Amino acid sequence: MGLNFRKSIKIAPGVRVNIGKKSTSLSFGGNGLRYSISSNGKRRSTVGIPGSGISYTTSGGNSKKQYKSNAYQQRQHLKQLEKEEKRELARFEVERYQNTCEILKSIHMEADEPVDWDYHYHSTPPFKLNEAGPKEKAALTKLQHYKPGFFDKLFKSNKIEVLENEVLQARKEEQEAYSEWQNLKALSERVLSGDLDAYMEVIEEMDPLEDLHEFGSGFEIGCNDASTLFVTFDVHAQSIIPKNEKTLTQAGNLSTKKLAKTKYFDLQQDYVSSCTIRIARDMFAILPVETVYVHAYDEQLNTETGHIERLCVLSVKFNRTALESLNFGYIDPSDALNNFQHNMKFRKTLGFAEVEEVK
Repeated sequence: MGLNFRKSIKIAPGVRVNIGKKSTSLSFGGNGLRYSISSNGKRRSTVGIPGSGISYTTSGGNSKKQYKSNAYQQRQHLKQLEKEEKRELARFEVERYQNTCEILKSIHMEADEPVDWDYHYHSTPPFKLNEAGPKEKAALTKLQHYKPGFFDKLFKSNKIEVLENEVLQARKEEQEAYSEWQNLKALSERVLSGDLDAYMEVIEEMDPLEDLHEFGSGFEIGCNDASTLFVTFDVHAQSIIPKNEKTLTQAGNLSTKKLAKTKYFDLQQDYVSSCTIRIARDMFAILPVETVYVHAYDEQLNTETGHIERLCVLSVKFNRTALESLNFGYIDPSDALNNFQHNMKFRKTLGFAEVEEVK
């Protein structure tokens, strides 16, 4: 038979300290309603009818079980890691969503470095024709000053053959460099003279809009004279603009809800406007033109025909001087279009409507 120990001490009316073998508790109340708090964190409420012997008891408080088994402890640890991983994935999803939105609104901030065609046309050759270039001279010097050592002779080293090959390789590289200089100089002369075929060669070779292919399906570029370019591109807003907004709950979990119409169309407007500015910047950077027309097309429902059609939603005539005067790090791409002649019909809750190309 086990030995139990319990002592109850009254410290105030209706308040007692109960001392037991394993824990100490504090109880409040009297007949009919009593509430106790144990030193191990457990709480118990007792409600009864005085004199009837009928009562109802509820327990609460510290219900966290202390597992002794390594397997159970490991299981609890894995559950905690799973929760942390879920929260980390949630943070990643939210950051990725926010990053996507920022990119769509700031495409215009990235642009190619300007090409100075006049500089390339007047540049001097890397070395005199029919003479050894600096790389070949350095390789020849190494060859001429090479003196085989004792071990080179003993093991019949192929060092001389290696140095001779270095001379040949240097000569080949410098011949290629000279040829590139000649080609660039000739191309510069053609570009500066307004050769439209040279314009197309530059665009094809430099592919300035390469990184925009992930946003638009393709670009059509043309020119009628040496001072003007025309660029048409596809928006594909349905596949580019996020449809759902992602945020973190107070507990750190992922919350996904449909993006409000005004937010969706506002992001769409900034994206399309930002793209047109970026396209114009790249064209001005690589070619000496003064005007760039950019026409943005998207697939939309034509309410007159009831069919999905490819419609012009934005058309802008960019002037080089006006565009280059903008502080691209601080502009709102949609507002910035007010500096240029453009056609755009946009409503906050409906988005873009069809417009005519600027002539």
